[in-house]
Amino acid sequence: MPVSNTQLTQMFEHVLKLSRVDDTQSVAVLKSHYSNPRIVSAATEAAQRLGAKVYGVELPALHDPRAVGNDLTAIVGNTPLTGNLAAMQALMAADLVVDTMMLLHSPEQGEILDSGTRMLLAVEPPEMLARMLPTEEDKVRVNAAAERLKAASTFRVTSNAGTDFTAQLGQYPVVTEYGFADEPGRWDHWPSGFLFSWPNEGSAEGTIVLDVGDILLPFKTYVQSPVTLEIREGYIRKIHGGFDAEYLDTYMSRFNDPEVFALSHLGWGLQPRAEWTAIGLHDKNDGIGMDARAFEGNFLFSTGSNTEVGGPRNTPCHMDIPMRRCTIMLDETPVVVEGRVVDPENSTG
Repeated sequence: MPVSNTQLTQMFEHVLKLSRVDDTQSVAVLKSHYSNPRIVSAATEAAQRLGAKVYGVELPALHDPRAVGNDLTAIVGNTPLTGNLAAMQALMAADLVVDTMMLLHSPEQGEILDSGTRMLLAVEPPEMLARMLPTEEDKVRVNAAAERLKAASTFRVTSNAGTDFTAQLGQYPVVTEYGFADEPGRWDHWPSGFLFSWPNEGSAEGTIVLDVGDILLPFKTYVQSPVTLEIREGYIRKIHGGFDAEYLDTYMSRFNDPEVFALSHLGWGLQPRAEWTAIGLHDKNDGIGMDARAFEGNFLFSTGSNTEVGGPRNTPCHMDIPMRRCTIMLDETPVVVEGRVVDPENSTG
């Protein structure tokens, strides 16, 4: 059932409270013509209800001629903030920025966060925001998993479909998403509920087999036939299979940039309210598919850029691929077994 405007404002008030917004804070709502006006209005009203000083920053859209569709994650790097020093200053002056237009993977976002400003991305449909309204328990669950990931030096994934993939860890930080931005310089995304890190450069090796029902983002499609990815020295060296393999390889190759085939972040989903089936119930232009990224027990890996954590790859194509029924091991200790999250108190190494 649809979410009313009143409910949406109440939900934003809840999330802004979790993000430590009160009458001592300033909140900037970043928007463009394609932002959901209901989300912009609800964020603004909720911040006012909490006594914060609220202002809007509106920027024109930036079209990238390499884009095939209009998914906000399909092309990353350049944004309407690129070179816009006045807008940058306006956003860095806020305690919290509510991003309704998508700055992810941009150097400008990193600069804003480095200034101490917190950022909360909110671009999904209101009904999805309602179903995955974040809680303090989400933070506890994600942070507990993050401690295990931070302590690991090896990340291994296997599956009955044929995946057998390893990567070394430690060169890059662990990133958590639990749905609210409650610490200086923190970026988060409502809705979410997962964690990830990046493989050490050149360390990713093995085979990943995408099985029927796994998800290709930003296409927002379910894999219909197995796709085999052969990975050597941190890069996908070969993609083979049927139509899905040809489609994926053709799309990535069109960027004419070998860096789009690099393995980027690796992690797993921890959000029990996210639904594997959800992208089949939304129009592709409704949002960016956060259910797929966050559903509990997925193995989520990506390709392309890693500049957001100081890596060397600045490339426009960024694929996120959530997989089901995988087993994930940290230093040979399972954290997910065939798509089910392991209770650390009951796991055995």
